[in-house]
Amino acid sequence: MSPINILFEDEHYFAIDKPAGMLVHPSPIERRAANAIALIREQMGIKAYTVHRLDRPTSGVLIFAKSSEAAKKLNLCFAERRVQKTYLCVCRGYTEEAGVIDHPLKEILDKVADKHADPDKPAKEAVSEYRRLGTVELPIPVGKYPAARYSLIEVKPKTGRKHQIRRHLKHLFHPLVGDTNHGDGKHNTLFRENFGLERLLLMATKLEFIHPFSGQPIVIEAPVTPWVDKLFAGFGWQGLYPAPTSENLQDSELPSN
Repeated sequence: MSPINILFEDEHYFAIDKPAGMLVHPSPIERRAANAIALIREQMGIKAYTVHRLDRPTSGVLIFAKSSEAAKKLNLCFAERRVQKTYLCVCRGYTEEAGVIDHPLKEILDKVADKHADPDKPAKEAVSEYRRLGTVELPIPVGKYPAARYSLIEVKPKTGRKHQIRRHLKHLFHPLVGDTNHGDGKHNTLFRENFGLERLLLMATKLEFIHPFSGQPIVIEAPVTPWVDKLFAGFGWQGLYPAPTSENLQDSELPSN
């Protein structure tokens, strides 16, 4: 396993650049799957307190606390929506230049952990803002169309529902490329066969908040991987996203579904 890429660290918190395909916590179902908690303990020798999560297929900024007190303070910031999250993703078709997706989402229940939960609970508020950064048309037939169109977009979710961005973009009929749960299989196949895609093209690129202890503004950014950078450069999207740095010159993508 590649060394952890530390994006930020002080006496209270640290943030890593989580690879696509890595779980945040150990899973009783996939005991051998790589997870961030175990890797942090192994490589950094410290206990990590969870503050928020990223889906397994999503890469990017993942922050942890070094104590339960620090975790409680930053958890409150997330709960009160005082943390701004920014994501970069690729979706099918040309989206509008910008927009707000205000579409309530029902809770996704885990078959094991939520087996006693009420499946008929009403949908909860879910809001995502987005803006289109770039587009590309590929001369590759897909379905009944002679060419395939895609958008590079930046999304700032205002709520934190499970799979929110993935489900919101599907709601707009612009599913994310590489999404095996909510995406379009024909376009996933196109990217896999033509570009070797083995991941979801959704990346948590920035996290912004006021530090609960120092009161200072904190901005943590994660660059894309070299593989994603090469893919995006081929689409003419250079300069529209955080490029790789010396700390992440080696790709560390894991198989992701």
